[in-house]
Amino acid sequence: MKVHDLKPAEGSTKRRKRVGRGIGGKGGKTAGRGSKGQRARNTVRVGFEGGQMPLAQRVPKLRGFNNPFRIEYQAINLDTIQDCELDEVTPEALLAKGLVGKNNLVKVLGRGEISRAVTVKAHAFSKSAEEAIKAAGGTTELVAKPHGDRRPPAQGNALTNR
Repeated sequence: MKVHDLKPAEGSTKRRKRVGRGIGGKGGKTAGRGSKGQRARNTVRVGFEGGQMPLAQRVPKLRGFNNPFRIEYQAINLDTIQDCELDEVTPEALLAKGLVGKNNLVKVLGRGEISRAVTVKAHAFSKSAEEAIKAAGGTTELVAKPHGDRRPPAQGNALTNR
């Protein structure tokens, strides 16, 4: 073993580098700041770009639009209904089977085949799903949405309402 093979024990802490303490050893004179200029003389705050409009302010903030009246459904396809072997498919029954989440609106979509008569109660149906269920001898029933119609009441043109 030689001196250059020595290293501190695993997990031990290393002493911090003390700069600007004279010319003996590393970090004397300019103390790692280079020579001259703003960064050598004082600190420059994060994000400062020399007086130019900073990137954080140049980039526009609130882009886009979130529709507060959007209604999000959880999709259930016909092949899922075929496999779940229920005579009456309701959002509650689907929740009990773990096919939909809690407080979700259910929309039945037309992927897959259905070969038996089933009563399906859901918040919405696609045309193809409704036709396929009725063709198999089943019935579809719309369930009322828990929050009703959340759209604002229709108001006339702002220019005519003076």
